[in-house]
Amino acid sequence: MYDDIRTKLVANGVPENEVAFIHDYNTEAQKKELFAKVRSGKVRILFGSTAKCGAGTNIQDRLIALHDLDCPWRPADLAQRAGRIERQGNMNPEVDIFRYVTNATFDSYLFQTVQKKQQFIAQIMTSKSPVRMCEDMDEQALSYAEIKALCAGNPLIAEKMGLDVEVAKLKMLKANHQSQQYRLEDSLRLSFPKQIESEKAYIEGYKADLERLTVNTVNVAEGISPMTIGGSSYGERKDAGAALIDACRGIDVAGQFKVGSYRGFEMSVSFDIFHQEYKCHLKGAMTHTVPLGTDPVGNITRIDNALEKISTTLSGAETQLEALYSQVENAKAELDRPFPQEAELAEKSARLTELDTLLSLDGKDEQPAAEVREGGTPAAIPTKTPLTATHTAARTETKRADEPPDTPPPNKPKKKNNEER
Repeated sequence: MYDDIRTKLVANGVPENEVAFIHDYNTEAQKKELFAKVRSGKVRILFGSTAKCGAGTNIQDRLIALHDLDCPWRPADLAQRAGRIERQGNMNPEVDIFRYVTNATFDSYLFQTVQKKQQFIAQIMTSKSPVRMCEDMDEQALSYAEIKALCAGNPLIAEKMGLDVEVAKLKMLKANHQSQQYRLEDSLRLSFPKQIESEKAYIEGYKADLERLTVNTVNVAEGISPMTIGGSSYGERKDAGAALIDACRGIDVAGQFKVGSYRGFEMSVSFDIFHQEYKCHLKGAMTHTVPLGTDPVGNITRIDNALEKISTTLSGAETQLEALYSQVENAKAELDRPFPQEAELAEKSARLTELDTLLSLDGKDEQPAAEVREGGTPAAIPTKTPLTATHTAARTETKRADEPPDTPPPNKPKKKNNEER
């Protein structure tokens, strides 16, 4: 076949020295020389198999079109073929990929096999649906299904292929809708009530601490409200801070140790082994924790700031409670809302069942419409029909002709999801 195509190319004006067969180059040195010629444009057309021109073939610089003459058995082989042209270093803003299929031949079965394999791979490698059993197909699998439908001679098979895809998508959307309904139901029954009660408890605790702080704060012209540490009372920041640091000395084990009181709150200290720092805990209805440093005055300032922030924290808790009530109302409005595309799913499922019945009666269901022509006569050598997919890419500034990876890097030319049949 290679010879026949080359003969026709030469007959149409292509110089013979610009056409090469990868199989004629057996050593690494010969392949390196060939690849350099392809990258420079001296060889314009290169014939090769997936194995010979697969991973490690870096000839992408000037490639403008890729022609798949057959369908392989593995989806990865199609990806490897496309990776020769959808690759970093290609100087063309657009490239073409042609896939040749034959109407009413074994090609249908081949693409069906590739489609099923890609589905299984996609179910493992991706997670597009929250349901435990993943039935959706990814973009690549759908592309293989469309090509398979083109190969089928019976128009009912092509219609069935399209409906299979549409029904699978609708079922996935319905599964997502049902999962959302279950989550809303669980949230209304368990999550929201628990969060609301917890937020209410926080609010009551912060209110009690705010009142405690107001009652036990002594306004003084200088210094601070009396701080009691180890039975002694301190009214100056520096003295209180120094006494607090002294109380922390010797504490190197887990646990909180009571050292005194301040502005109506019980004071205890602890040592954080992970962060290697001391912490002061002010306990009222709630516990307010302050990290301590080595500056006596700075530690007292940190403690005062933490107590003054109680009112801000209370406002935040009240805002959060209002948001929870709003979320409850929204969830109630969404709960029990029917699947918006239920009628469409039922209609297409019914048509799909009808097609299955018709194809079964014709004796063609689940058969590759490949071996015979319409009318039952054996198929002669068919004329291949090109299926064109256009790909676009931004021009790559840096060429990497010696790049060895098996799969194309992220900035390869990207594929448009439109196919001309």
